[in-house]
Amino acid sequence: MTEPTTDAKRLREDTASLRQQLFSAGKRNEALSKTLRTARDELTRIKEEARRLTEPPNNWGTLIAVGEAGTTADVIVGGRRMRVAVGPEVDPVTLRAGTEVLLSEGLVIIGTGTFAPVGSVVNVREFVDETRILVGAPGDDEQVYTLAEDLVDAGLRVGDAVVVDTRTHYALEVVEKPEVSSLLLEEVPDITYSDIGGLADQIGQIKDAVELPFEHPQLYTEHGLKPPKGILLYGPPGCGKTLIAKAVANSLADRTGAPSVRKTYFLNIKGPELLDKYVGETERQLRLIFARAREKASAGFPVVVFFDEMESLFRTRGTGKSSDVETTIVPQLLTEIDGVEQLDNVIVIGASNREDLIDPAILRPGRLDVKIRIERPDSDGARDIFEKYLTDELPLHPSVLSGHTTPAEAVAGLISYCVDRMYAQTPENEFVEVTYADGSKEVLHFSDFASGAMIHNIVDRAKKGAIKSLLETGERGLHPEHFEAAIAEEFSEHEDLPNTTNPDEWARISGRKGERVTHLRMMHLDTTRGAPAMPLETDIAEVTPNSDLV
Repeated sequence: MTEPTTDAKRLREDTASLRQQLFSAGKRNEALSKTLRTARDELTRIKEEARRLTEPPNNWGTLIAVGEAGTTADVIVGGRRMRVAVGPEVDPVTLRAGTEVLLSEGLVIIGTGTFAPVGSVVNVREFVDETRILVGAPGDDEQVYTLAEDLVDAGLRVGDAVVVDTRTHYALEVVEKPEVSSLLLEEVPDITYSDIGGLADQIGQIKDAVELPFEHPQLYTEHGLKPPKGILLYGPPGCGKTLIAKAVANSLADRTGAPSVRKTYFLNIKGPELLDKYVGETERQLRLIFARAREKASAGFPVVVFFDEMESLFRTRGTGKSSDVETTIVPQLLTEIDGVEQLDNVIVIGASNREDLIDPAILRPGRLDVKIRIERPDSDGARDIFEKYLTDELPLHPSVLSGHTTPAEAVAGLISYCVDRMYAQTPENEFVEVTYADGSKEVLHFSDFASGAMIHNIVDRAKKGAIKSLLETGERGLHPEHFEAAIAEEFSEHEDLPNTTNPDEWARISGRKGERVTHLRMMHLDTTRGAPAMPLETDIAEVTPNSDLV
């Protein structure tokens, strides 16, 4: 019984050993197989790399057109136009005119790219047809370029800057020029005629000159009349010239139809920003502005082109009072206003407080036809302006409300107090004594230099004074004392403003007309002590020969 048992035990041990050897052999075989697979993959990679390094280079070309079946296409490669085949792996839908395509050694399209990201920047001068444009290329040479497919329906306009490929003569992309777009403010201001005080007569003239032609064009045609091309608003600073121009645009917008289609374009030209050190650049931007205006007006909507501080750009030519850039800028404006291209539905409005410096050719009838002087407000005008800023919705001091049945009556009394204080012909309101060239003298009061901006500032000062009183004493509301202090502060700040070294130039800037001023004597008043200070005098003999330069 012992021997069979021993044999069975030995057999089991041999079986286990064989199984262990078989498992180890399987592991070695798996490792060997993995090594072989890695070697095979590496060999394949090396072969592919060798093939890639030894294959001929591919070319990039620009796609011009695709054949009807999508199996052929016209491309430009190295300046040569060729018709090539389209590889089966390329979807014809991805082929767009103007994009780059990859060509095999046999000049077969095997891949597609995008539009070239770089190129020369030129300006669109005009459209040749729906797919071609005339541009001003570097050196001011005119060239015709084809629009890339994405630009055909992109709303490209005359004057826009585009990126072009000078090798293929394709326009690829529109680029924004901040220095040009910042000059144009294509929006309707929210200023209305009711927001402007003390200028009822001037507003009436504006309505007759601007709105009548838009309201009754058939009557103008019947009587053989043409709408005015331009309006000049001139007068002292701070009296509402810019506000009127904005109100004109707003009023024209109200008359173009229902609110859903209400539209007027207001191009606010910031004059000094047009000036450029490069010759011809300012003139180019003027052409762009009027091209944009004609484009908007062609849709039937009125366009207001507003030049603020007009004398900064269009000075009288040949005076020698500047760098003479106006010798080319003024003719450019004249050409745009009454040149070959019509300015239908476009009204040019200029504003200036030195109309004597503007070139006479601009001011003649047929260009800026209507000239409206914006005067300084008188007492009635000042009352009207006060009513725009001082309303019964503001908090009023109880002492102001006492004796009045409504806050509106109290505000009216407060306004009357302010107007009487400002326009009183009293010694404390005396500003300056001027001596004219004929020897006559005149004492001017602060009210002679009042403006809407000054009145607005007085009301703001009074409101700040009321806030400070509330914080310090707890008393709420506007009081006449606040306006008394505000008027005194405003007048005090104007005491040192006159140019005593050149009195005649100061008088012109301030809006004083008539005889030449040769002498100024300031009527200073110390508002804190109530005693007049020493008068400050100057004589015309102290003025240098070139003192008339601005």
